Amino acid sequence: MSVVGSGVVVTGAGAGIGEALARRLAAGGARVVVNDIDELAAHRIAQDIGAIAIPGDAATEAGVASLISEATHALGEIDVYFANAGVETGGGLFATEDDWARTFEVNVMAHVRAARILVPRWLERGHGRFVVTASAAGLLTMLGSATYSVSKHASLSFAEWLSVTYGHRGVVVQAICPLGVRTQMLELEDEIVREILSHDEAIEPAEVAESVWAALQGESFLILPHPKVADYYRSRATNTDHWISGMRKLQRRIDESAG
Repeated sequence: MSVVGSGVVVTGAGAGIGEALARRLAAGGARVVVNDIDELAAHRIAQDIGAIAIPGDAATEAGVASLISEATHALGEIDVYFANAGVETGGGLFATEDDWARTFEVNVMAHVRAARILVPRWLERGHGRFVVTASAAGLLTMLGSATYSVSKHASLSFAEWLSVTYGHRGVVVQAICPLGVRTQMLELEDEIVREILSHDEAIEPAEVAESVWAALQGESFLILPHPKVADYYRSRATNTDHWISGMRKLQRRIDESAG
């Protein structure tokens, strides 16, 4: 895929992985729309990289429709859509109803709503690319956060369904699944969780963006900035009981640390 001149939208681009994606894509010659619910951050990043700022909520039905309408007007066509915005409300079994609803609104339904609008247009044109930031939590699990783990599994599943359903008609779908990334979300995790992730070599957002940049040259569904995630995913699939046993040991460490 030639990114030069392509019209690209990146949601959640005011910080973290989204910001790094926007910067790398702009540096590679794409015409980038920077979206974030933080209006000041969206304008700051866009001005810094020579992109277009369209701040707003990229999760609600009205917000998604407005973003895509404005981005289409600004770019002419949207060639690539990065459904990157995400939230981590935390909470296990007793996470609130509001936390579950908000997490699914941003981490899952935002993708569904964007695809509903974009995919029919791409089918008419014969090409388009939808890239979801699903996290390794979507392939494995995330200790301590049922809302995040379950919603990321759902976002990955939706992306896979899109690829299966429309891939033969020119719609490329990819899922970014990093482990620990040095973003604000990682800093908010419990100390023991950060320690566990550090063993898996938490990386900078710019490193994730470089992995994505390389993956944009092809059509591989999974984008794994941490290659070892493939081994974890394989282990989970082929020896599930062993995998769960290992995760229980990590959970036990967290419980003992908290106690």
